[in-house]
Parts: sequence; structure tokens; C-alpha cells
Amino acid sequence: MDPFWPRKSPHFLACRRSIRDLPVSAAATTPVIGLSGGPDSLALVAAVAAEGRDVRAVIVDHALQPGSAAVAERAAEQARALGIRAEVIRVEVAADAAAQRGLEAVAREARYAALFRVAPEVWVAHTADDQAETLLLGALRGNPAGMARVETRPEGALVRPFLNLRRADTVGACEELGLQYWRDPMNDDPTYRRVAIRHHIIPTLTDLLGGDAVPALAATADRIAEDRQLIAALADLTPTDNCEELMNDPAPIRRRRLAAWLLANDVPVQADQLADIERLVTNWKGQGPVHVAGAQVTRRAARLCVVKVTPKD
Repeated sequence: MDPFWPRKSPHFLACRRSIRDLPVSAAATTPVIGLSGGPDSLALVAAVAAEGRDVRAVIVDHALQPGSAAVAERAAEQARALGIRAEVIRVEVAADAAAQRGLEAVAREARYAALFRVAPEVWVAHTADDQAETLLLGALRGNPAGMARVETRPEGALVRPFLNLRRADTVGACEELGLQYWRDPMNDDPTYRRVAIRHHIIPTLTDLLGGDAVPALAATADRIAEDRQLIAALADLTPTDNCEELMNDPAPIRRRRLAAWLLANDVPVQADQLADIERLVTNWKGQGPVHVAGAQVTRRAARLCVVKVTPKD
């Protein structure tokens, strides 16, 4: 059926405006939207449909919750009703990796890998609220972080059209359009740090400031993302294990080259672990290896090396 766009829909109009200043994709294939069925990604699909963009929706089912297949199919049906092609892809999340590095991180990696296998340009519906939460999460790990609106990755481009939009607009847009979005129970589970930050920390900061804390937090995260993009454009960030070469780099460059080298060796690390690994370069006193998920990073002469650790039965 043809979708019906209401004449008065301020929240949906805000969503549509976020799409209008995005350039038409230069990718050889049609971009994909990562659709979860939640209000953010569903509003993104609707806004793209209303603006006449050529995209397709892909729903990644991790099969981590009962009924996830039905949720995925319902999201696909709503996308098709809006005039957008949609498909469901099912992926498995490795239990051992989830135990070592956390379920959220491993599921996110599996989701992005599945999306980029479909197309080299992926659109996701992160909002300014997500940006604020990302800043605080990173700060708690010793690495204040920010997301870029367009992020270049080895596998392609990750585009966030809603990064300057508030979550209230995506929820409001779905309600204006009568879309039935999915409420993920994990988004109400305070055992996840992001949920605790969303429901407790940011409201406390808002009370402290006497006004909405999200715009200032999101703006700070935006600047961090811009600074990182500038460093990446101006500096040599070639991964290396050469300690003498790394020692001569400015600290921000050294940490990025170290992180890139670790990722190239399938070793994702947190900020505190990266700091310990950096000390193998800058403050070498013959100390022992740094233990990370499933591996050890040690120094031999003037080189770093990764030693994989085999789990004991």
C-alpha cells in the first residue's frame, strides 16, 4: 500500500529534514538501513521513504531474545508497507567472545559485519541522545568518545543521518505515522551501563544544570569525533609494532597506531589496557605481558607481539 504522510507532523518533519542535506550516495550499490524495529530506525526508514531516497532495509536477527524472529519479520513488513525493500538476515553471536568482551560489543560487531556484507554504505539511526550516552560511556572507560555523522571504515561508510536529532522526534514521528515500533526490553535493564546512564546519570546532570544536558554532551562528542577525523586525515596512522617508531610519535598518534595494530591482530582493547600496552613502549622496564581478551601483548626487544591464549577446558 502507499504510505500516508500526515499534513501536520512536526516530529516527522524534523526527521525528514535530517535526510535532505545528505548527499546522494556515490556507492555502486544501494545503501542499506540497519533496521531494528525500534522507533529510531523505523523513523529513519519512514523519513527516507518520504524523501524518495533509494535505500533498502536490512534487519539483523541475533536470536538473542525469545520471539526475535517475529520482531524482525514485523519490522520488515512495516518497511515494505512504507515502500522500502526489506530483508531479514540471521546471525549467530559467539558465546565465548560475548563472555570475554561483553554481549553488546560482540552483537554490534556481528550486526555491522552482516550489514556491510550487503552494501558498502550503511545508514544507522543514532540520535543526539545516543551521542551523549556514547561520550559518557567512553569517559568512564578513560576514552571520551564521539560518533561522526559520516564515518569511513575499512569495509565502507557508516552514515548517521539522525545524529543531530533527538530521540523524542523519532518516537514522536512513529506516533504521528501510526507505526508500531518495538520496545527492546534490554533498553530498560539498568545492568547495562548505557541504560543506567540514560535513565539515571543524564537526568541527574539535567537536574544539576537546571536544563537539558544532552545538547552540551552531544556537542562535546561531535567535537571529539571531528578532532579524530582531522588527526586521521593529517597524520600517519599506519599500524606498527615498532617500539622505537612509536616512541617518536606524539601520544595521540601513538595510541591510535597502537589501537590500529591491535585491531589488525584481532585484539580489541579497552582504554586502561591500551594505556598498559603503551607503557610497554614509553616506560619499558622489562615488565610482563598485558593481558587482554583471549591474548597477551608483550615486548620482545624493540617489537610488540601478540600471543594468543588458548582457553582451558
